[in-house]
Amino acid sequence: MAEYRRWYDNDPILKEALELLSLQTDEDKSTAANFIISLQEQVAQDVIERIYEITKQFSKKGNRWYDSDPVMLKAVELLRAAPPKTQRMAALKLLKAMESNNMEELEAKKKNNE
Repeated sequence: MAEYRRWYDNDPILKEALELLSLQTDEDKSTAANFIISLQEQVAQDVIERIYEITKQFSKKGNRWYDSDPVMLKAVELLRAAPPKTQRMAALKLLKAMESNNMEELEAKKKNNE
C-alpha cells in the first residue's frame, strides 16, 4: 500500500521547515510568507498564474494548516512550484531564523538580495 506523502515530505529539511513554521506565531508566519513570496522571480510566470488560481480555489476552504491564511497559502504554493534548489535554500533560511528565534533575519536578507 502506498503511503500518502505531502509534496514537501521528500526533502527532510523542507519538511522540518514547514512543520516548524506551522507552529510559529501569526506574526512570524507572516514574515516567513513574505520571505517566501520574495522568491517568486525564480518561478515562471505561467506557474505564478496557476498559483493564484489555486489560492482562489482553496483559500479558507482547505484542511491544511496554511489554507486559512491567503498569504501563507500563496507562499507555500510558490515554494512548491520553485526549483528544488530554491526550496532547499528557503527551508534552510527559515530553519535558521526559527532556530535563532529571529524571523526578522528573513526581512534583512530579503532586503539585501534586492
